[in-house]
Amino acid sequence: MKQIVVITTGGTIAMAADESSGSVLPQGSEALQDVIPLLEKVAHVSMEHFLNLPSPHITPLDMYTISLRIKELLQSPEVDGVVITHGTDTLEETAYYLDLVLASEKPVVLTGAMRSQDELGADGPPNLVHAVRTAAHDRSKNRGVLVVFNDEIHAASQVTKTHTSNLATFRSPSQGPIGAVTKRDILYHRSVDRCPPFPLKKPASRVDLIKATAGSDDLLIRASLDAGAEGLVIEAFGAGNLPPLMLPGLKEAIARRIPIVLVSRCYNGFVEDTYGYEGGGSHLKKLGLIFSNGLNGQKARILLLAALQQSTDPEELHQLFQRSSK
Repeated sequence: MKQIVVITTGGTIAMAADESSGSVLPQGSEALQDVIPLLEKVAHVSMEHFLNLPSPHITPLDMYTISLRIKELLQSPEVDGVVITHGTDTLEETAYYLDLVLASEKPVVLTGAMRSQDELGADGPPNLVHAVRTAAHDRSKNRGVLVVFNDEIHAASQVTKTHTSNLATFRSPSQGPIGAVTKRDILYHRSVDRCPPFPLKKPASRVDLIKATAGSDDLLIRASLDAGAEGLVIEAFGAGNLPPLMLPGLKEAIARRIPIVLVSRCYNGFVEDTYGYEGGGSHLKKLGLIFSNGLNGQKARILLLAALQQSTDPEELHQLFQRSSK
């Protein structure tokens, strides 16, 4: 049997309802202990209670700290894979950060829950069992960081949370899951290309995400620049188009050599240099904005945070985004 380490970081999977208030709150180290006998049927499992944070409290610094511990574990010849339990709100961002900075071929799998452990139909225990099964499977090697939820296996670079409460909240909109967990086996439909890892350094840059809406001006862009932003991610309309009133702030950022990454606020698709009018994709590309190749806003921010650890040169960042965007 494989040796799998389960790292807990908090989230709904480690929460229960408080009888006095009726609200769902974090539990102590006893959380998930009832699942261990089920896990031991799948692999030799050790559980490490690393953090106990609701996922809205997770920061890039926390992601970095988690990645250091995972790297240390993966370097041990006795460890065959790592599973991380995590709150769902920011799970995709932590998963993608780990995917960008970890180089091991050993499986790394994230999972969580949409229902707390004391709710009817709690999904935490089966998700955790399936995540351990996935991490312990030989075919899970060298696939990058994976997210296992609701009997599906997703690539960290493609998965996103799509529903506030549905158990099937995690989806990969453009391509779908890369595999499935059945009662008897772990099945993979396709592979995802892996890129060379970024330097594993403490995140030190401020990168802000700004969403365009009808009639948006450059107020938020200028506020971000005044706050010391070293990178911007802009969620544009459609295939990558912005209101003209946002352009003065963008031009100021470009003049300061601050990288600006363009993504779409649409659920599917890519930003492209299609439209040549003022604020259109073609115009924005000529200004020097970096096109994200299908990443959503929150993932593009994580990628820019990681890329800034390697280079601050806008031209090199262009190349890094071309290499790393899926």
